[in-house]
Amino acid sequence: MEMNGKTVLVIGLGKTGVATARFLLERGARVLIADEKLVCELGDAIDALGGAGDVELGIGQDDMDVLSRTDLIVPSPGVPPFNPLLVEGAGRRIPIVSELELASGYVKKPIIAITGTNGKTTTTTLIGEMLAHCGKRVFIGGNIGTPLISYVGGRQEDDYVVIEVSSFQLQWVRNFHPFIAMLLNVSCDHLDYHGSLEEYRSIKERIFACQGSGDLAILNADDPASVDLAGRLSAGRVVSFSSSSTLKEGIFVDGESLRYRGAEIDEQYPVEQIRLRGVHNLENVMAGILAVRACGCPPAGIIDVLNRFSGIAHRIEFSGRVDGVAYYDDSKGTNVDAVYRALESFSGPVVLLLGGRYKGGDFGILAELLQERVRVLIVFGEAAETIAAMIGGIVKTERAGDMKEAVGMARDNASSGDTVLLSPGCSSFDEFKNYEERGSVFKDIVERMGREGRKGTWTDSLQ
Repeated sequence: MEMNGKTVLVIGLGKTGVATARFLLERGARVLIADEKLVCELGDAIDALGGAGDVELGIGQDDMDVLSRTDLIVPSPGVPPFNPLLVEGAGRRIPIVSELELASGYVKKPIIAITGTNGKTTTTTLIGEMLAHCGKRVFIGGNIGTPLISYVGGRQEDDYVVIEVSSFQLQWVRNFHPFIAMLLNVSCDHLDYHGSLEEYRSIKERIFACQGSGDLAILNADDPASVDLAGRLSAGRVVSFSSSSTLKEGIFVDGESLRYRGAEIDEQYPVEQIRLRGVHNLENVMAGILAVRACGCPPAGIIDVLNRFSGIAHRIEFSGRVDGVAYYDDSKGTNVDAVYRALESFSGPVVLLLGGRYKGGDFGILAELLQERVRVLIVFGEAAETIAAMIGGIVKTERAGDMKEAVGMARDNASSGDTVLLSPGCSSFDEFKNYEERGSVFKDIVERMGREGRKGTWTDSLQ
């Protein structure tokens, strides 16, 4: 895609927006930047551009006149499709592409793309580590870490480009073509953005749209919609994983092993050697094995990594033990399905912390697990009353104003041998800038509790 002389409107000046603007400016484009923040609030982002070229700031979200001089629109991840500039731009038939679409046109190496409602970051990181351990040079980024647009301007000396891909990025793709693409799972998430589960799923499925005869598609055989999808894909090879069924071809849980079976393959990977806990993580591991075996990684090298890979920060991460109570940070559990999977990983008793900013989803699906494994439910933040209306009263339920108060209540309600689990099922944006900050605050509180010990009622000491 030739950018020299084009006028490109970038909507949103976060990390990806800044990287996109720099990329465009370096290729001779004139860049217009629209952001809901005032120019005076964008100091760091503006400094990051460093006067790289012809850039115009201060365009408002309702400034439709700017579209008369726009050749291309690039919305940052998270900018909703109902953004006024996007709606009007689409009406005027101005091309709209995501940063992912723009960057992928410049990628010179094979792309491995991972999407799904849950497990994307764990699977992406695991695949990257397995490839690297097996002697492959690899870039890991996309929706985590380094945006793909920041990578493509470099020397691209890696063997593989492994990227996490969100529905926000897939919203605006046309020619994105990964040679390995996987859809881990789909459950209710981002309905405030996409409008319906059906629309959300259809956007996730775009990850496979441009695959052809030489490509690999990886699907979850336990998802009925993905089973139907398999027959509609144009990838040369479709292979599946399952945690509940025996597959003629693919990888599945077989007793105490993960068994990978195909026309000329019959391999076993001992479950006891996998450090990640939970059925959902076995699914992530199986998807990762399918991807790296297709890249030539030997089973022995894969097992070496599974022996030491303990997951990523803020995803069912052990955060400490205080007064015999284990604390786990699952701040990345930002939807109801993620909470369900996290609860499945513990036999109980659990003190569960739910809350933040509600973004859709039925917390009622947790009812049975709450009865089985949760002793106390603590709801907090903007979503507290919404969650309480759905599931409050199934077990003892308490309300907290914010996350810190919720942790204090959890300690006051927990007994030795219990688990306190922060798995919010909501976004962090009512109180924090992202889930990482929320998880870090949780871990800091746990560390502080461990240092100070119990002195009366813990909630009093948080004031």
